[in-house]
Amino acid sequence: MLELDSVAAGIATADAMVKRAPIATLKAGTVHPGHYLVLIAGSVAAVEEAHEAGLQRAESWLTDQVLLPDVHSQVIGAALGDCRSLSAEALAVIECRSVPSLLRAADAAIKATEISISRIRLADDLGGRAFLLLDGLLADVEAACEISRDLIPQQFFLETTVIPRLDATLQSLLNEGTHFAACPHFQLEGAEIHASG
Repeated sequence: MLELDSVAAGIATADAMVKRAPIATLKAGTVHPGHYLVLIAGSVAAVEEAHEAGLQRAESWLTDQVLLPDVHSQVIGAALGDCRSLSAEALAVIECRSVPSLLRAADAAIKATEISISRIRLADDLGGRAFLLLDGLLADVEAACEISRDLIPQQFFLETTVIPRLDATLQSLLNEGTHFAACPHFQLEGAEIHASG
């Protein structure tokens, strides 16, 4: 994945990448705040060749990039929009200002621990931020956060948090999605009801 600070340069970079090597998957487009993402996948040789062409074309417009040979299948799926329900003992949220850095951290964390990726959000409707929700046993989730803090460059790192025993209602809400506008309304049991009038 390449992230660029110019839509025009991003489109030209994507074009250079697909013309250089026979990649299998291309996803490219604008994200906030006026950045352009180019995600490619395929054989290691083809992706390495296309990645090199992208770096050459992007020049000073490149804000971050990642090349992940043998990327974990959950990272690919989540980056392309797959979601998995949270169900384990602990939740981790990893947040940063760079999509490529988040993908690098997600791949390293899932390869080194027994966590599962619930979802990845890639910059859109987030002011350019990206975040990852993952779950697993508490020790694995904590280890995944530590790996992420070590891998995400300081200028891109925002926060990691671990929540043991996530509230069941919040878990249901997160399983529905993370966009506020699409979030269902939950009436919590035992809550005080506000009487208007």
